[in-house]
Amino acid sequence: MKGTAEILKASTEELYSSLLPLAFKKRTSLFGLKVETCAILNAKSGKCPSDCAFCAQSSKFNLSIPVYPLLPEEELVRKALEAFKTGIDRFSFVTSGISPSKKEVLKLGRVIETIKAENPSARICASLGQLDINDLKYLKECGLDRYHHNLETSREFYPRISKVQSWEDRVNTVKRAKEAGLSVCCGGIFGMGESDDDIASLSETLKELDVDSVPVNFLKPIKGTALENANFLTPLKCLKILIFLRLSLPKAQIRVCGGREYNLKQLQPLSLLVIDSLMVGNYLTTKGRNIKDDKEMIEEMGFYSNLEV
Repeated sequence: MKGTAEILKASTEELYSSLLPLAFKKRTSLFGLKVETCAILNAKSGKCPSDCAFCAQSSKFNLSIPVYPLLPEEELVRKALEAFKTGIDRFSFVTSGISPSKKEVLKLGRVIETIKAENPSARICASLGQLDINDLKYLKECGLDRYHHNLETSREFYPRISKVQSWEDRVNTVKRAKEAGLSVCCGGIFGMGESDDDIASLSETLKELDVDSVPVNFLKPIKGTALENANFLTPLKCLKILIFLRLSLPKAQIRVCGGREYNLKQLQPLSLLVIDSLMVGNYLTTKGRNIKDDKEMIEEMGFYSNLEV
């Protein structure tokens, strides 16, 4: 396989004549033509004490975004069950902050148990920050299927993104989730100024961690954050990043998430030739596409999903 630099610097002719067909073959050999879909809920928003340079929820930037504590149990259950009715394959609760309180973990455990009682086949994920092994095992026992925790970028580039949370703590959280018997969703954000070597380094770490799903976020600069003027991506560069991840992590699900509309633009349909999973609906602090539009895109490209909207 070509190295990172060769793939990310490939000519347009090489991209379409050899790399894209190769990635498509790898994608279909493992996942067929199915596109798995997931959706998230911003279950607790704002006032995060961390300093992630891209994040509107960081208290460092003092942006005008919705701020609220963990939503009531009844609302969390209702929104999850409503989301599953659209045909999504996975639903995830996401909370702001470095770590949730014990009370919040117990509350989410009860929520997961209730959802599983109503819909036993529901695949529930959570992105709650840094948890200890006991909390992760507890959530697993309650019915949690997958834990999400991003590394964000490479070990080498990470100090330019955050100084409050360490990269090693992120890695250890992923390891604990695996130890607890949970499936793991772990990836990062691209377009923050990282080099091709950083992309390769992150990919190598994800391979070493043997993660099940790799969420790929493309930075959509938010005014008022440290990266508000970042402008490092083009649609073709995004496609090359997806191809590289598919070829370097062939067994993992490659899931396109935040920033896809803003960065892939008219190349969004082509991304389905490479990736096998798609986050649909809204993101944490930004709007996503209409789910019906994503369903149409998937079907018009000759793929299929479980979406029913």
